[in-house]
Amino acid sequence: MDLAYLHLVLHLLVPALAARLLYPQKWWRAWLIMCLAMIVDVDHLLASPVYDPNRCSINFHPLHSYPAIAIYCLMMIPPRLRIFATGLLLHMGLDAVDCYWM
Repeated sequence: MDLAYLHLVLHLLVPALAARLLYPQKWWRAWLIMCLAMIVDVDHLLASPVYDPNRCSINFHPLHSYPAIAIYCLMMIPPRLRIFATGLLLHMGLDAVDCYWM
C-alpha cells in the first residue's frame, strides 16, 4: 500500500477510533470535529512544493511546529476546545509517525 494513501486513511480512522473510545455517546460529532482539525494542513500551502512525500511536516510548517504543538496541548485544558485539540494532537502524532517512516 502506498504510504501517502495510508497516511490519509489513518487521518480518518485514528480520530474515529479515538472518538468512539473517548466520546461514545457523541462519537460521530467528536469524529467530525477531530477531522475538522485537518484544517491545520493549510500551512502546507506556504511550502513549495505544496506536497513533498519526502518532507517531514513536523517543525517544517508553521502550524506543525513545536510551539504550535505546545499551544495544542494547552488547548486541552478548556473543555470546549478539548475535542478539537485532540484532533490537532492526533494529527501531529500521525505526521510524526510519517516522519519516522521516512
